[in-house]
Formats: sequence, C-alpha cells, structure tokens
Amino acid sequence: QVRLVESGGGLVQPGGSLRLSCATSGIIFSSYIMGWYRLAPGKQRELVARITQGGNTYYIDSVKGRFTISRDNALKSVNPQMNNLEAEDTGVYYCNTHPVRFENWGQGTQVTVSL
Repeated sequence: QVRLVESGGGLVQPGGSLRLSCATSGIIFSSYIMGWYRLAPGKQRELVARITQGGNTYYIDSVKGRFTISRDNALKSVNPQMNNLEAEDTGVYYCNTHPVRFENWGQGTQVTVSL
C-alpha cells in the first residue's frame, strides 16, 4: 500500500523558514521523480518543485532562490527547505511523484505565512 506522509508545516512570519518532510512507503522510491505540490486558498494544486532520481531539480519561478528540494533514496524521503517565506507561499503542501502516479495523496502539511 502506498503511503505519503507529509510533515513540518506551521505558522511562520514573512522572511522565516521551514523544512518540510515527506516519508514514503510502498513505492520503489528511487525509481521516481518526486515533487512537492501546493494547494493555496482559491487555487488549484500546483507543482512547486521536483527532483529527479539523480538529483536534478526544478522550481517554479516564484520560489526560485528561496526553496531547495533534496531527497534521500535510502530513507525514501524528499524534503524542501523553504527560506525567506512570503505570504503567497501559504497553502497545504503535498508530496507525490511527478507526474502524479498515486491518487491516494497524503494529508498534506499546512504552511501559513503571516504576521
């Protein structure tokens, strides 16, 4: 059974930092490109960053230079370090493969950037 478990979110002031974590089980983790997705209020879920099996990364323009995604194939985890957070980063963050292959998304982790 595939499980995706996100954690690490919270309330942070603008300019603050958070490190999210995604623990996976039930998948051959090292075989997949992994992504982090964000569901912001009033918007559709979007890809924020992804990392290939070999460690090549991609970021949407709005987070470039602020987010860094990494993965640990041995631990089957993928983790974004999010720095200099902005109010527009607020949302529920999820991990999944890219493209999405598993419809049973995790519960996500809420990130709220506010004074």
